[in-house]
Amino acid sequence: MRMIRRQRPRIRITILVVTALVALPAVAQTDWEVVKTFQIGGPGSWDYLTVDPGTHRLYVPRSTHTMVIDSETGKTLGDIPGQKIAHGVAVVPEAKRGFISDGGGEGAVVVFDLETHSILGALTAQPDADGIIFDSYSGRVLVVSGDKGVLMSLKPDIDPKNGKIDAPIELGGAPEFLASDGAGKVYINLMDKNEVAVVDIKARKVVARWLVARGGAPVGMSIDSKQHRLFIGCRKPQKLIVMSTEDGKVVADLPIGESVDATKIDGGQAFASCRDGSLTVAAEAAPGKFEVVQTVKTRTGARTMEMDPTTHKIYLPTAEFGEPRPGSKGAPTKPDTFMIVVVARHGSK
Repeated sequence: MRMIRRQRPRIRITILVVTALVALPAVAQTDWEVVKTFQIGGPGSWDYLTVDPGTHRLYVPRSTHTMVIDSETGKTLGDIPGQKIAHGVAVVPEAKRGFISDGGGEGAVVVFDLETHSILGALTAQPDADGIIFDSYSGRVLVVSGDKGVLMSLKPDIDPKNGKIDAPIELGGAPEFLASDGAGKVYINLMDKNEVAVVDIKARKVVARWLVARGGAPVGMSIDSKQHRLFIGCRKPQKLIVMSTEDGKVVADLPIGESVDATKIDGGQAFASCRDGSLTVAAEAAPGKFEVVQTVKTRTGARTMEMDPTTHKIYLPTAEFGEPRPGSKGAPTKPDTFMIVVVARHGSK
């Protein structure tokens, strides 16, 4: 009996410790870190990355060409030439095609084969063809033109040599990036207007305009369709804006680094990548209340990113930089130093 009485306090303590560990917030157990860096090299700058989760291939625009990279090994699988200023890529596995927005000259959308990486054709678009996505609701590839202030659309099975893009939708501002809710609405950042244009893709017109209050110069955008929220990266001031897709109400505004270019969401967390080498991680601490839970140090220049939703890995392109030249706006990129920084949860490989 004495032995039993002595052991009871130990049992209670053990239960309390286990309960406390279970009660720890999820964000404390899922810290993010740089797990590897792919040294890629090659000429050209970079812009929006796109991942194909089914093949784990990264499509990386490099100004005049677009590289295809194995997201697990960093091996270059292909290189698609012939662009003037490549900005982004949309992949449509069902059509076995990919689409590159080329903002140079008069603008174009380059169509290529996902298996062979060969160019199938180039469609005439608008100057400064930039952000590009595939919208499952309309079954169309959507592309914005920053200079012309329009949204363009095309069917994935379009004749890549003789086909014509649909009549553009006027946006009333300079678009940067966009997101679809998969139910008929497309949300587009208008950088010069400090607002989000809401497009009814079936009616092919803007049906609402929402200010990114407490933020400005919206650039990056991602959407949580289930929770009806947009995550918008703003540069002036530097904010991560959380906005309701139901009425445009700003739910939260959080501090981020300098020159954000992309936002992503994963497992209830939001991410904002910035040129200053910071990756801000935010989470909903309580219903409607968001907070920054971590700032990951990446590398200078890693302003944009992509996330593979199946592996939960984040890919951030950048390079090494030299000393700024007198009168220049920034530091020059060192030749052949292009790399992709990979960020994952602690303990991942």
